[in-house]
Amino acid sequence: MERKGGSTAVVTAAEVATALKRASVSRVEEQTLRMRYGARVETTAPVGEAVGASEELVDELLLMELQLLKAVRAHQAAQAKRTAPRNAAKEKIVRALRSKKK
Repeated sequence: MERKGGSTAVVTAAEVATALKRASVSRVEEQTLRMRYGARVETTAPVGEAVGASEELVDELLLMELQLLKAVRAHQAAQAKRTAPRNAAKEKIVRALRSKKK
């Protein structure tokens, strides 16, 4: 028995993204294809909504989003405070060494 030479095809992320625009696949299938091939979602695409989202669920999600945003801003502010004294101390040392050289 002889083996036939198999053919291989290279699938790129751009091809998958283009095909997904035209294809009608389920949400899970689309996510799987995007993860497997690294196809990105368009930045202008609308965000998906939960089916049958109740008002309570929407409020809860909004509250979670606000808490996360507040935590991120607090983290960024803490990082900014941490970097300022290090730079000030470094500048003080550099100035002292420069004046010592003269």
